Amino acid sequence: MSEKEQQPKPAAAPAAGAPSTEQQPPKQKTAKEIEKEKKKAEKLAKFEAKKAKQKLLAQNQNKNNDKKKKEKKKEEPAPQFVDKTVPGEKKILVSLTDPSFSAYSPKAVESSWYQWWVKEGYFSPEFTEDGKVKPEGLFCIPAPPPNVTGALHIGHALTVSIQDALIRYNRMKGKTVLYLPGFDHAGIATQSIVEKTIWAKEKKTRHDYGREEFIKKVWEWKDVYKNRIQGQFEKLGASYDWDREAFTLDPKLSAAVTEAFVKLHEDGTIYRDLRLVNWSVKLNTALSNLEVENKTIPGKTLISVPGYEEKVEFGVLTSFAYQVVGSDEKVVVATTRPETIFGDTAVAVHPKDSRYFHLHGKFLKHPFLNRNIPIITDGEAVDMEFGTGAVKITPGHDNNDYNTGKRHNLEFINIFTDDGKLNNNCGEWEGIRRFDARPLVIKKLKELGLYVGEEDNEMTLPTCSRSGDIIEPYLKPQWYVSQKKMAAAAIAAVKEGKIKIQPKTSEADYFRWLEDIHDWCISRQLWWGHRCPVYFVHIEGETNDQNDGKYWVSGRTIEEAQAKAEKLFPNAKFTLEQDEDVLDTWFSSGLWPFSTLGWPEKSEDMKNFYPMSMLETGWDILFFWVTRMILLGLKLTGDVPFKEVFCHSLVRDAQGRKMSKSLGNVIDPSDVIAGISLEDLHKQLLVGNLDPREVEKAKAGQKASYPNGIPECGTDALRFALCAYSTGGRDINLDILRVAGYRKFCNKIFQATKFVLMRLGDDYKPPAKAGLSGKESLVEQWILHKLTKCAQQVNKDLDEREFYGSTQAIYTYCPLETLCTLLSMVL
Repeated sequence: MSEKEQQPKPAAAPAAGAPSTEQQPPKQKTAKEIEKEKKKAEKLAKFEAKKAKQKLLAQNQNKNNDKKKKEKKKEEPAPQFVDKTVPGEKKILVSLTDPSFSAYSPKAVESSWYQWWVKEGYFSPEFTEDGKVKPEGLFCIPAPPPNVTGALHIGHALTVSIQDALIRYNRMKGKTVLYLPGFDHAGIATQSIVEKTIWAKEKKTRHDYGREEFIKKVWEWKDVYKNRIQGQFEKLGASYDWDREAFTLDPKLSAAVTEAFVKLHEDGTIYRDLRLVNWSVKLNTALSNLEVENKTIPGKTLISVPGYEEKVEFGVLTSFAYQVVGSDEKVVVATTRPETIFGDTAVAVHPKDSRYFHLHGKFLKHPFLNRNIPIITDGEAVDMEFGTGAVKITPGHDNNDYNTGKRHNLEFINIFTDDGKLNNNCGEWEGIRRFDARPLVIKKLKELGLYVGEEDNEMTLPTCSRSGDIIEPYLKPQWYVSQKKMAAAAIAAVKEGKIKIQPKTSEADYFRWLEDIHDWCISRQLWWGHRCPVYFVHIEGETNDQNDGKYWVSGRTIEEAQAKAEKLFPNAKFTLEQDEDVLDTWFSSGLWPFSTLGWPEKSEDMKNFYPMSMLETGWDILFFWVTRMILLGLKLTGDVPFKEVFCHSLVRDAQGRKMSKSLGNVIDPSDVIAGISLEDLHKQLLVGNLDPREVEKAKAGQKASYPNGIPECGTDALRFALCAYSTGGRDINLDILRVAGYRKFCNKIFQATKFVLMRLGDDYKPPAKAGLSGKESLVEQWILHKLTKCAQQVNKDLDEREFYGSTQAIYTYCPLETLCTLLSMVL
């Protein structure tokens, strides 16, 4: 050590606030103490350096992690699942460690099973060895046949979800089960859409083709869309017995329609009559009351009518005067349809109205035509307190006036052609379209000094549910089914417990409608459908009225009709002409539960499956279809067609709006299963027959409802969600995000299953027989107890048709994370 190093270092200055050391000089440190402090300082310096280095490393690591995250985002996604299964063969299951199974994929899980199930015959009814229904019982459902007009919508998916859940449940219980599929030709709907399509593509009408060639066009349409719909059913997993698939225009079902018509015509249940029908000018056919939508308007309203470029004004009560013959006096009447003035055949006043005592028996001069009309008295048709107390009567174009005309034997004058133009009963006005005539009539009344005025008038407009046309009450000879006696039998069947209808609100609707039932107009002026098996007898040398039913004979064949005509007119020479009209679609679909089983033949299927166990459908077709199946089933077979009716809710969008193509909220179940972008949803709108203005409106609706498109949800999630929505109410406001939520539930089941299978190993084989060893641990007993309770609740809810309850029992059964933990303990 040098001299310099041996010199003691000066004391450090005292810290601020420290006691003064001036009185006691600091003690000199030894060399050992100095060395110790030096080492301590070096150690501290190394520690600080190391700390700084670690901090720097951490910062660099974070930067690297951030970089890796960014790089990870750019990495290629996990490989897509490739299904190598040959269609119809049992699915080839890939290893759970396969990269394509790193996450739940509905497509990967659900693919290929359906074709194998069908090929193996798993959807066919199982009988005992001697061909009888199994002792566990029978369960069969006739699936409501969808129209071959386009594609299935989410309402069909709800139907399949509920029905197939019950079908598979009853198969698991060991019963003989039949789920019978089919398709409906849908006369008006299909013909209408095909006509629109060929006009849009070729600017041709059905008349340009002729009946035979046009029907070929419709069959081509049917083949394409029937296959499309069947593909949708397969995606939905509907376990139909496709070997028994039926179509309402199949030869066997057509034969059943002919048999039903002839039988009912022979006993007088079907008859011909000239009555007012609901006429659609746009579709050029009659409609049943159930196909008419009554819309209330508050007053003066402009409404778009098919075929008219300008909107037509409705909701206005126009008053005008009739001149009394031989007098200067006038009688003022009012109408919301001035164009029907040409069909007026009387003016009615109340018999007790003193204002008109002196006019009883007098006549009024028609302002446009060379004829007089009588003043009649009628206490039913006239309210003395309303308006002037005088009412114009147009028996040929108003339902109330029709009855008045019958009571007073008035003349019934038809003033329109089938295509909605004034006919030759209107003189020089012939050829003018009905709503073009309206303002012209008012103008002419003003010129004649007969116009009185107009005022707003709340009114109900009958509209065509398919075309939006304004329905015209129209005199037309048609075929009718007398329903009063059949309705009494149908009411009794439910009251006696032969048929159970759920929910109770639907049962109440059923009774209410049948108690006030009217005869059913079953003929339609179409080309697509079952042509009426009835023939007019043209007697040589005579001009007979085709409105008169006595000149018509029905027949299963032309030969049978010929024999009937010879018996009716033994000494006459005649020719037969088959009616051009076809039957209402609901007539053929009303035979569905038994025509599909081979009726009128006494087939094995009729013996085994009739009556069906259950009919499940939307409550909105309770009157269109369900009641008619019961009416015709009881009448033609002598038994009820099914023992139970379950009416499910209707599906609306998340905002509670009715599904409508023009709103852009109609959902194809395939799009929910596979997912679809907003752009592709927009593209779908261009394929249909929407007006370009409606397309833009629909696009806006799609953007509002599905701003990010529809995510891939899978069939399992969709079906589970729809069943979970079924609470017995009348409407379902379907939120697609909720369906996507159930996809996550499916994912949990998948992940739990994957976890367990991986723990079991590839060489694991399940026991040959199910059962307990008696040595189960407490944990195992607890899980089995929870499973048993869940199964009991699901069974109870399905038996009671409480579909929401059954889904909730499954959903809440033992949280899957806990289940995995417990399973890991057991395994």
